[in-house]
Amino acid sequence: MRISPLGNRRPLRSELPQYVNGTVDDILCPHPWLLIVGINPGLWTAAVNAPFAAPSNRFWPSLYNAGLLPNLVDATAGLKPEDELAMQERGIALTNLVNRATAKAAELRRDELEAGGRRLAHLAQELQPDVVAILGITAYREAFGKPKAQLGRQYDDGDRPVSLGDGELWVLPQPSGLNAHATMPVLVDWWQQVAARRRRS
Repeated sequence: MRISPLGNRRPLRSELPQYVNGTVDDILCPHPWLLIVGINPGLWTAAVNAPFAAPSNRFWPSLYNAGLLPNLVDATAGLKPEDELAMQERGIALTNLVNRATAKAAELRRDELEAGGRRLAHLAQELQPDVVAILGITAYREAFGKPKAQLGRQYDDGDRPVSLGDGELWVLPQPSGLNAHATMPVLVDWWQQVAARRRRS
């Protein structure tokens, strides 16, 4: 059972610094068609043990508007069991490259990201999703040593599609409110492109 350190209330801004280096539980299911990969937890996320929990984050609204979830999730005070179950029943799993909370993803070290990339490769091999979607191009470039990578489906230098496990590897924009380029329509369009790659029912 997912437990919020704050007992299902929103954190106060003054409380956030104490969650530096905190962690957040993954959302996993036996046979996901989609494995979503965040960069690392923010402080608000660590405070309530819920992915993408900060009020300004567009992750949950973009999934809902793209038709991947039946209801709009409000994770700002923690993730409700029924919301987590809705993801699992729809074959959507969620993890992070690095499970260490920071105020900004730029605070992560390169070695942390590289280790996270290796862990992700093992997890994708275990879960065998149709699609692995990493949310953040800069973190992907550092984690996988691909300095010229662009958003979208990933290809190697010979233009062959890249996979993790047996799943197509995609990189999507970071949905944080700090990313001004990733508007809601842009994020929804990316999720709809990913949804079209689903192989299993």
